[in-house]
Amino acid sequence: MGRVRKALTGPWVIAVLVVAVSGVGFGLYWFQPWKLWQDETVEEALPQVVSSTAPPVPTTSGEPSRSPAPAPGPHMLASGDLISHEHETSGTVKLVRLADGTHVVRLENLDTSNGPDLRVWLTDAPVKRGQAGWRVFDDGEYVSLGKLKGNKGSQNYALPEGVDPSGYSSVSIWCDRFDVSFGAAELELAPA
Repeated sequence: MGRVRKALTGPWVIAVLVVAVSGVGFGLYWFQPWKLWQDETVEEALPQVVSSTAPPVPTTSGEPSRSPAPAPGPHMLASGDLISHEHETSGTVKLVRLADGTHVVRLENLDTSNGPDLRVWLTDAPVKRGQAGWRVFDDGEYVSLGKLKGNKGSQNYALPEGVDPSGYSSVSIWCDRFDVSFGAAELELAPA
């Protein structure tokens, strides 16, 4: 009995236990498996530009002045349906120009798995089905629009100032930690 106790408390056993516990801790941090059972739903409305209308100003001719025309609303430039890559993913992606000239990528009815370090990328890569499309989005030009706000729902991602959306043809839900696409959509120009 004394030999067994001595063997279990020896320096090698303690070192192996420390390495094993450290490895499990790192693995939990890196993979974050609990996120597979946690959904984050985000429901955002499409941003609108609020225009203030001034009261009519009387003119010298006696006719009331016409109020300025309201600012044009958002205009959809392109859209596409999300396809699944590493994880089952569905929803619609829209590239929208707002009345003030800024652009947003809008994810509507998004449904994908949650995961560590998910991003929304606007890319120039073609969307390929199956495993051939999992890792292509970091091969060319891309712009990260920020962390995925939620793995379910409808949400908006503003394009950074100076980014010309005409140079990009797809959107990916990208796992930056594992360099893999959860799902992607090819953007097709909207009819004029």
